[in-house]
Amino acid sequence: MRFRLLLFFLLIISSYIFPQVLENHRLNKSLDDDASKYTNVGNFGLTITNFGSYGHGFVFWPQQPSAEYPIGSGIEHLFDGGLWIGAFTQNDSLGSGRQGPFVTTAAVDAASISARGGGFEFTNAPGSRVIERSSRFDSQVYSPLAVSHQDLVMLYSDTSRFFLNNEPIVDHVPIGVEINQESYAWDLSFANNFIIMNYWIKNISNKYLDSVYIGLWTDAVVRNTLVTGRPSGSSFFDKGGNGFTDSLKIAYEFDATGDIGFTDSYLGVQYLGSSIPIDSINFVSWQFRNTSDANLFAPQNDVERYRKMTGYFGGDNRFPYNITPQMLRGPSNRSIMITAGNFNNIAPGDSVNVVFAIIASKKFGTDPASLDTEEQRLNLYTSAEWALRAYYGEDRNRNGILDPGEDLNGDGVITRYILPTPPVNPRVKIIPESQRATIYWDKRAEESIDPITGEKDFEGYRLYRTNTGFELTQIQDLQSALIKMAEFDSLGNDIGFNTGFSFVEMIEPVTFPGDTSQYWYKFDVENLLNGWQYVFAVTAYDKGDETFNLESLESSKLANSIKIIPGTPYTSDENIDVGVYPNPYYSSAYWDGPSERLRKIYFYNLPAECEITIYTLSGDIVKRLYHDQQSNASDLRWFQTYSRDGTQIMSGGEQAWDLITDNDQAIATGLYLFSVRDSRTGNIKTGKFLVVK
Repeated sequence: MRFRLLLFFLLIISSYIFPQVLENHRLNKSLDDDASKYTNVGNFGLTITNFGSYGHGFVFWPQQPSAEYPIGSGIEHLFDGGLWIGAFTQNDSLGSGRQGPFVTTAAVDAASISARGGGFEFTNAPGSRVIERSSRFDSQVYSPLAVSHQDLVMLYSDTSRFFLNNEPIVDHVPIGVEINQESYAWDLSFANNFIIMNYWIKNISNKYLDSVYIGLWTDAVVRNTLVTGRPSGSSFFDKGGNGFTDSLKIAYEFDATGDIGFTDSYLGVQYLGSSIPIDSINFVSWQFRNTSDANLFAPQNDVERYRKMTGYFGGDNRFPYNITPQMLRGPSNRSIMITAGNFNNIAPGDSVNVVFAIIASKKFGTDPASLDTEEQRLNLYTSAEWALRAYYGEDRNRNGILDPGEDLNGDGVITRYILPTPPVNPRVKIIPESQRATIYWDKRAEESIDPITGEKDFEGYRLYRTNTGFELTQIQDLQSALIKMAEFDSLGNDIGFNTGFSFVEMIEPVTFPGDTSQYWYKFDVENLLNGWQYVFAVTAYDKGDETFNLESLESSKLANSIKIIPGTPYTSDENIDVGVYPNPYYSSAYWDGPSERLRKIYFYNLPAECEITIYTLSGDIVKRLYHDQQSNASDLRWFQTYSRDGTQIMSGGEQAWDLITDNDQAIATGLYLFSVRDSRTGNIKTGKFLVVK
């Protein structure tokens, strides 16, 4: 109940901040539910709740992703979406006492909820939470039950007509199902942009369920919130184009006319499989506000919803009935739905399993981002194929049986959700210094065993870095921005360059205070610019295996990325002067953002702990700063905007300042004095700097 009440108050507040969002999409659930969990491995941040929905309607924006891809880019792909289940109920398998159809929804669009009370029709037990677990041995939530690098597990049902606060669920007729939902996310270079949604749906009523359809409704919206700012207004939501690819059973949305050049990506929703054979996979779409085209009318009641779930746009029209580019690929505010059915005669106590994937991917090629060509969908299709490969697991030829050589674990049943695995990421340590950085890493990747081949297949390491100023670009796609700067691989085979590791391997390993890892390799990076932000990564890759048709696989760049800012180390040497750069500071320095709050200068050659006091020429105190060697300046707006995770490692002897006074005012043009008092020795050093605006 706490979450729904919190959400209720947030929405009241939000109605003053972005009323158009609430006009377009209401979100008024007020129960003790869990909407705090989201995928944070890989490159795709998707909020998943324990009441059947995904996304959060931007209620928690920007602190929590709705469907952000790439991570950190500000490009969101989803308002909200959720599970729909439609069925008839009957007394027995012969159909006596048949009633319905009834549809239970996790969320619906605003065109429907005016008469529905929100469309949130799944509830859960008091105190129910989303459980997180991981297959990684070094994870704090490691579990032998985990399927992926990040599982989110939840249980809910549609059996109640009331929320926990006795608020009625308007027009809700329970079907009588309980849902055990699990989502799977991986941090693999080839599988870090999709989430598998695995639903076990159990009939817990005393009725048979017949003609059952199960699907995902999605209100996608692909926009760059770093460009648009707070998601609000009709113009934010009416840029989506849609499509469906039957061969891969995937519905998708893209930004047709909005942030061209910045949102060149797709959000796809794909059917992967089910435990019972089905008749059809259906795709439908409808518009937020009804138009003159009856095929795009939004459903208003269970009968209309069920009709949509069975694949009908309007009348007897099914996809593709007469789709033109203007109908679906043109910009509008539409929902998309993909459903599987029908499942017949699900007896009391029986269950059915249905699995979908939610995928985000960049468009391929150089065609304008507003288009939707077959070539542009190449990355989407590639990711969809990897999602299918994960789902089928040991069933490599996808015929539904274990053929000779497929039963990798010897248990006699198809084990799903298996992906070929690259070596584990090496453990990395980076020491930033003035105009340089030193990268250290360990040897644990060399002991990795591939779960499919059962062999140690380590081959080598790759080192990556970003270019200076990467964080200031409009699209912060770290995966693409990390550029290879070095590669070292094993000797004695025809894979790679056969460089060996002598250039980077040390005679003895080194360790660091508070860190028991033994670092065997060392690589120096020169010619860096102090005060600028860089990201480095070290990955491991394997040999691949022709027998299993496995290409060489590389561990995740994102999982092993470390952000640093080169600068001077801390010092208490009385012979070394403190200083400021840039000096003079000119307004709109190269690293500055577009507003007064997004500026910064650095004090350098500082002691490990000190107090910095800035004065005017007349002796008035402008600002006091307290520095210690662990400081990362994450409280500055610049870092909150361009380094939102706050993990940057600084050299220890520098302190950033945003030129904002203790009175919360921007300083004016002029000459300023400063003093630095060493907290350990009491020594004081002084300096001056010029600001020109």
